[in-house]
Amino acid sequence: MPHYFDDAHRQQIETLRQRFTSRTEWPTWLLLIGVYVGWFAIVLGSERLGVWWSTLLLIPLLVLWLSVQHELLHGHPTRWTFVNKLLGYAPFAVWYPYTLYRDSHLQHHRDEDLTIPGVDPESRYLSAERWQGSSLFERSLHWLNKTVLGRFILGAPLALLALAGEELQRLKSGERQAWLMWLTHGALTVLMLFFIARYSVLSVWHYLFLISVPALSIAMVRSYYEHRPHTQPEQRTVLNEAGWPWRWLFLNLNFHLVHHDLPKLSWYDLPEAYRMRREQWVARSGGFLVQGYGQLWRRHGIKPIDSPQHPFI
Repeated sequence: MPHYFDDAHRQQIETLRQRFTSRTEWPTWLLLIGVYVGWFAIVLGSERLGVWWSTLLLIPLLVLWLSVQHELLHGHPTRWTFVNKLLGYAPFAVWYPYTLYRDSHLQHHRDEDLTIPGVDPESRYLSAERWQGSSLFERSLHWLNKTVLGRFILGAPLALLALAGEELQRLKSGERQAWLMWLTHGALTVLMLFFIARYSVLSVWHYLFLISVPALSIAMVRSYYEHRPHTQPEQRTVLNEAGWPWRWLFLNLNFHLVHHDLPKLSWYDLPEAYRMRREQWVARSGGFLVQGYGQLWRRHGIKPIDSPQHPFI
């Protein structure tokens, strides 16, 4: 359910939604077209651009694509789930099928379960039982993942290993939906990689490990300390006053509490929604405010921000 501070706030948000921009969703349509056109232009023009310029252009484009997929699963730019699925199913970022991302992320939006291991699918915390059963090596990896540098280096590999373990179990158990999803995603990914190999100077392995994995690593920095354990659900979600390059790549998801409280609000309305009630948002978060990703790097580049073990579970 959306959260409003009062009736006047509800009316302010409704006014944002009734603007021409929100009714037509033209910024999101432009983004969609831009990512598709940009991807094909870079891949087909990679011989002229060269391998490394193509790489440097594709990595942020894939980060942006992950952010666009997030908009799609939240009901933008159309109200039709199937249409948004078609628009967002392209496997540019390779590793996560759109429907898997959609279903797990919508489950993550149950705010009363945020950060709880085994319940919140995006939780980065371990239960006391699992922590106590972990080896010293595993604990070291989790501690490193609690630093910004460690998150950038280890976040994607750890997430992909966890994904592989969970999805292999589903496939072994014969879940029809899982088989259909992975066969569809796999077929489209193979076609995409064949296109890359045939029409660009990029090798398949280069695209997989030097483009898509680094893109996922950058996306992992966005979710670094995006949530924290707290007894009050509304105080588990951060407000990050990040600079424009990050706001653009992450489509304003740095205003994360605003997004969780108003999940149907489009990415381009989040900054205004935050500005008009900033003091109240900060108070609602319990002061869970970060002054940009640079602050996180300076304070926690190599120092863990908190314990990998959940304090309450």
